[in-house]
Amino acid sequence: MDVALIARVLWMRRALRSRERWSAERLAAHRAGQLELLRRHAFARSPFYRRFHHGLEMKPLHELPILTKTELMSNFDELVTDRAVRLADVRAHLQELKRDEAFLDRYRVTRTAGSTGNPGIFLSDAREWASIIASYSRAQEWAGVIPHLTSRTRLAVVSSRVPSHQSARVSASVDAPFLPVRRFDSTEPLEAIVLGLNAWQPVNLIAYASMARILAEEQLAGRLQISPKVVMSASEVLTPESRGRIWRAWGREPFDVYAATETATIASECSIRRLHLFEDLVITEVVDERNRSTPPGEFGAKLLVTVLFSRTQPLIRYEISDRVMLAAERCACGLPFALLSGIEGRAEDILRLPSQEGGVVAIHPNVFHNLLERLPVQAWQVLEEPDAIRILLSRPSGDIDVERLTSNVASALQQRGAVGRPVRIERVESVIKTTLGKAPLVKAWRSPQSV
Repeated sequence: MDVALIARVLWMRRALRSRERWSAERLAAHRAGQLELLRRHAFARSPFYRRFHHGLEMKPLHELPILTKTELMSNFDELVTDRAVRLADVRAHLQELKRDEAFLDRYRVTRTAGSTGNPGIFLSDAREWASIIASYSRAQEWAGVIPHLTSRTRLAVVSSRVPSHQSARVSASVDAPFLPVRRFDSTEPLEAIVLGLNAWQPVNLIAYASMARILAEEQLAGRLQISPKVVMSASEVLTPESRGRIWRAWGREPFDVYAATETATIASECSIRRLHLFEDLVITEVVDERNRSTPPGEFGAKLLVTVLFSRTQPLIRYEISDRVMLAAERCACGLPFALLSGIEGRAEDILRLPSQEGGVVAIHPNVFHNLLERLPVQAWQVLEEPDAIRILLSRPSGDIDVERLTSNVASALQQRGAVGRPVRIERVESVIKTTLGKAPLVKAWRSPQSV
């Protein structure tokens, strides 16, 4: 148990809690001050940023260049602010990582899933790591998951146990006797997860959105028999249908958390289930494909994040391909933070199929959601292949007219301008998961040359 880390996290949580009562003016002043400190630090300590921001020192944030993951990883050694850090050494450290070992005895290293074939690698010193944990702790506190020294409330987390994944790393960092947590690897057989949860009987449950839906189906089928007081969904888009199934399973409205390895928590739901940006920790810009600001009420093409507490590896206008929508209104709960009114997931989830008029046509995931969400299945998944659209239906619990469904999918694609291609529907025991145990609902094809 890292007593110093836990003490630092508790101190930071008190600070974060006080900000939840700030006025909009005080929050804006805090963000401006923290941004100035971050930019000065990056310019002074990072050779990459001295080039990247040369001549732009006095420009506002929205005029600075955008940092992509490719640029970050290609310039890793010069971007980090510790000259002793080398990417080759960091990668070697990740290969040997077993639990919570620190790189150079100073840095915790995490890695993205690399769904596009190029995983991002991120370093955090003790102060930054405490900020990351405190951001997750705030989200859990808003949901009612509050650890106490005197009441050992059992928590179950169903996500990844890969040591380099942020959720597994956070869990290892705060492992303590007064925090009774059992972690379940979402890549394990479902029967084993259900058996473990039935034995543990968690009071609070945190899971990937796809796993929360599957577990809700297991509860409704009578195989899973738990009674969580709080259900939290994270790391994937929580669809309305999944939210409804969780409610039917446990009589609880789930709390949604929007987070990324690069940022920790970006937004989390409050007591009345509105999704608040953590504006005191991360500056978010919702932009279109030409990097122009997208107004509230419209989905952006991507998200630019500036992580205000990042110092070892400064992230300033870092590009994440999530499609989100800002809300124009403020929340009735009283928090000073702005709202997100929609999350559609990664731009990689959009299929780009040959068009009937030449070129390509974008097929939004909602096309498949509208056709598949209400099917009597445990889970579904759409996989684009070079010559077909493959749809996996996990554990159907009722009759499904496969011929009609195939026709409906093909028709929907053609109505949106896509060249007709075969649609293959398969009944399977389980859908395909990533190495971290996530189960993307829609997965575009990527040739070996594109990754």
